[in-house]
Amino acid sequence: MLDVLANRTYRHLFLAQTIALVGTGLATVALGLLAYDIAGADAGAVLGTAMAIKMVAYIGIAPRGPFKPEQYRY
Repeated sequence: MLDVLANRTYRHLFLAQTIALVGTGLATVALGLLAYDIAGADAGAVLGTAMAIKMVAYIGIAPRGPFKPEQYRY
């Protein structure tokens, strides 16, 4: 199972993805702590709103996925 990590390029990609996932998790925890620091007892509502906005952004942007910059003229 770990034989795939013998490939240098794949190993670097796997490590980069792992670091990115850890960063995303830490950002979520930090957002919760910030919401508690700012809103106190209402932190649940603030955090819920922030997470809802985050999910709406993911759902709204994801279907538009990769696009060609040539499609958009300024």
